[in-house]
Amino acid sequence: MTAAFSPASSGLLFDNSYRRDLPGAYLELAPDAAPAPQIVVLNRALAGQLGLDADVLAANPAWFAGGSLPMGAEPIALAYAGHQFGGFSPQLGDGRAHLLGEFLGPDGRRWDLQLKGSGRTPFSRGGDGKAALGPMLREYLISEAMAALGVPTTRSLAVTLTGEDVWREAGRLPGAVVARIAASHIRVGTFQFFAQRGEIDKLRALTEYTIARHDPDLVGTPGRELAFFDRVVARQARLTAQWMGLGFIHGVMNTDNMALSGETIDYGPCAFMEGYAPGTVFSSIDRQGRYAYANQPLILGWNLARLAESLVPLLPGEREAIIEDLNLRLGSIAGQFRAAWLDVMRQKLGLEGASDHDGALVDDLLFAMDGADWTLTFRRLADAIAGETGSLRPLFTDFAAMEAWLPRWRARLAPDAAVRMRAVNPLVIPRNHKVEEALAAADQGDLAPFHALLAQITDPYRDGADREGYALHAPSGFGDYVTFCGT
Repeated sequence: MTAAFSPASSGLLFDNSYRRDLPGAYLELAPDAAPAPQIVVLNRALAGQLGLDADVLAANPAWFAGGSLPMGAEPIALAYAGHQFGGFSPQLGDGRAHLLGEFLGPDGRRWDLQLKGSGRTPFSRGGDGKAALGPMLREYLISEAMAALGVPTTRSLAVTLTGEDVWREAGRLPGAVVARIAASHIRVGTFQFFAQRGEIDKLRALTEYTIARHDPDLVGTPGRELAFFDRVVARQARLTAQWMGLGFIHGVMNTDNMALSGETIDYGPCAFMEGYAPGTVFSSIDRQGRYAYANQPLILGWNLARLAESLVPLLPGEREAIIEDLNLRLGSIAGQFRAAWLDVMRQKLGLEGASDHDGALVDDLLFAMDGADWTLTFRRLADAIAGETGSLRPLFTDFAAMEAWLPRWRARLAPDAAVRMRAVNPLVIPRNHKVEEALAAADQGDLAPFHALLAQITDPYRDGADREGYALHAPSGFGDYVTFCGT
């Protein structure tokens, strides 16, 4: 039974500007009604940050599974295009998601509330529009871990069982919906959608809307389209550098999975690398390694080039001059990423200031780390500051290169390097074997491992005797890890 509701009681005060301002960018469509909605995890901490009453949310599970809608919600399925693994699809769109609307937080910031796994839409391309419990809990886990690690990300507000099963390769699985919070769901692919259709007026409206939403200081300024592009480049360079610093592999860096807000979006076949190997791939469908760990900065530039192409029709002047200008800006991306990456690595290594030699120091560390556990190496380096390498050595099959590197590193350390390093290098990440254990148990109705893992990964920097089982890499029998998109 749905609890009594008034707009003020939950904090969900909707103001649906995307639907109001961008006709043609969506289809009006309600989510499927779930037969027996049951919230299995509610993000009470996030609800509080957003000014929402968690008790009211908990009393209304149908809001998060499509059975009924909170007052003011005006559900739509968003339209977008995109390059998927390099191949262009002119129409993708939300094939199993519904944007319920936007609400304003206590600070006036605008947030999207979207349901994922909430039913088929005209964009479904043959899919059933549903989602299984495991992938939705996976998105919740990984996005909350990223938030705790200080990485810009969409967040999960709730995961709700629908009361019906879905069929996947693994057989019959419990169906579920994740309620996702985002600064927006505007993607590179959203711009591509209108650009490839030649709908320049709609492309211009989208650009003005996105600037107003994410870079409001640029509204009405001359040259704002290029200034906006530069902001997107800067956000994405920083974001990718943060991923790389954590050993995170997104897995599907398609242009429809790059949000112009600078948030990490769409946690499908993502995972955290354990042993350092630049070619690491987890996705079952990335057979060529396009989105491997070390390729992510290259794909960053490739995707932003597609955004630049989409903006060309809006820019004044001769086409050749416009393209030359954009190419210059695209040519700066590698340098911007490298600068952001070095900033991340200086923090991880506890370095004092900046030096022209830091790039070589980092590159030589990566050479020495071949196969060593990424997360534990940086965490245990703090112990090696005073010369104690007992905890570090077991991570390496050959410690010689690392031993030669350590004196160079120690010569660059800040006075409080150990404290700094333990504050930015996590002890606990979502280890792949622990994630799989938690999701397998959840499919059988046991959520205790999920909640135990969630508690650990949302407190990533703390030392403690209770943490060893979550901090260590997968046992040798775990084997090669493969992830799937969940559709």
